[in-house]
Amino acid sequence: MSGHSKWSTIKRKKGALDAKRSKIFTKIVKEIMVAVRVGGNSDPEANPRLRLAIQSGKAVNLPKENIQRAIQKAEGGANLEEYTFEGYATGGVAVFVECLTDNTNRTISNVRLLFTKYGGSLGNIGSLSFLFQREGVFEIKREKIKMPLDEFELEIIDAGVRDMSIEDDFVELTCPLEDFGNVQKKLEDMKVDIENAELQRIPTDTKKLEVTDALKVLKLIDALEDDDDVSKVFHNLEMTDDIADAIS
Repeated sequence: MSGHSKWSTIKRKKGALDAKRSKIFTKIVKEIMVAVRVGGNSDPEANPRLRLAIQSGKAVNLPKENIQRAIQKAEGGANLEEYTFEGYATGGVAVFVECLTDNTNRTISNVRLLFTKYGGSLGNIGSLSFLFQREGVFEIKREKIKMPLDEFELEIIDAGVRDMSIEDDFVELTCPLEDFGNVQKKLEDMKVDIENAELQRIPTDTKKLEVTDALKVLKLIDALEDDDDVSKVFHNLEMTDDIADAIS
């Protein structure tokens, strides 16, 4: 299993615990509001980003009234800005942070403090872009695919899927950024329920560290993800079996 797939598996298990916390709801509500603003309308059928955000909310049992309230707030003019940070953690591991915020000064201060506290340093915007490639990632429960996997793979490749992997009864699909919408629509047409779908920044190269240093990096990642303004955190730490065992 690749380092990326291993990290996805760890995140999925961790997410089962995180989903119990209100923080995950807060992040999805923010994404719904931004999706309405950026997409220009509140109709999920005509707004792919909103449709995806609502789908993410349903996956963690976000109440329907919370979803509707977020949409209404966005329609009423509530404003959130997207902001990104790039920096390095212990051992030179690259870290890319995506935020949704209504207070840029607060977010900048909090993120800078966390990097400093956990032995990292912030870099200039764009300084790490070459280390990450934006791709679409879909996670599907194996039981939701009502056909042999080899047939499913042939069908979905035609929509633009570049890679398919299987781990812990989950099927993970990866596709280029430009094919994200095509793959999403293809799965919907095939009536395959998507557990999770998002645009991720996949590292083009990974950094291997000893377990002790790797755990320091992951403490920074956890601290960043716990911040209400942070929506996603990506890194290029190579997730070895030893690291996975240490945090399981």
